[in-house]
Amino acid sequence: MSRRLVITADDLGREAGTTEVIVALLAEGNVTATTLICVSPAAERAASQVAELGVVPRLHVTLTSERGIPRWRPLHGAACLADGDGTLHDDPFVLGARGEARHVMEEADAQLRWMRVRRLAPVAADSHAGTLYGLHGRSWLAETLEWCARHCLAFRLPRDPEPYIGGPLPPRLAQAHEHAVALADALGVALPQTIATNRRTAHELGTYERLRDDYLRRLAALPEGTSELFLHPSREDAVTGPDGVVRAWEARLLRDPVWHDALEKEGVELAGGWWD
Repeated sequence: MSRRLVITADDLGREAGTTEVIVALLAEGNVTATTLICVSPAAERAASQVAELGVVPRLHVTLTSERGIPRWRPLHGAACLADGDGTLHDDPFVLGARGEARHVMEEADAQLRWMRVRRLAPVAADSHAGTLYGLHGRSWLAETLEWCARHCLAFRLPRDPEPYIGGPLPPRLAQAHEHAVALADALGVALPQTIATNRRTAHELGTYERLRDDYLRRLAALPEGTSELFLHPSREDAVTGPDGVVRAWEARLLRDPVWHDALEKEGVELAGGWWD
């Protein structure tokens, strides 16, 4: 078995600056996939831009807003997902405390329907900010996997979570993860072998070279099978605060000859999805 890697640029449609960078990276062939935030006002234009490249983004199920930009509104409008002003809260832990499974899945349905009405047919879904996993309170993994099976979607849930978490899961989460993987297999929902991303701040990293070295280590440690590396590339001025620095570094990484040389030397085959 060979090592295959899906390189995904998350957050297409977040706002114009991020969309601009992701569209360019797709056109250059520096990423193999992207995910779309349907609840953003910029989603319509973003979807049109990638469609011109022949790219169908995955559905980035989005249940929370992000700090630093105007809050998004849910498409379905369930009260437990929104604040008093009708917008999605920007704290995943608030969602984890008050979200209800039925309303979460109705919102996922609405976002999938938004894509399909626009003749976009995603073959996989994933979770913006990891809110569906139960890392911030309630888990909706079982409901999500059943939803994916109904709609013939693959899902970004790693069979091996350690590269993403950075170590073994706590016992409660480890048991829940084991059950979720077994359920996915029973339902026929395709999963990646593992997933990886940067989870450190610009202050913790210090320099671009440290971020690059970390990704190079992750690349060398990829297991057999198809895994996913997901990044959040953008322009530094498009994302407020230190997050903008890291996102600009990730855009730089994806164009860095050192990164491309490592891909070739490691013999990693690039793929558009883990479900092929």
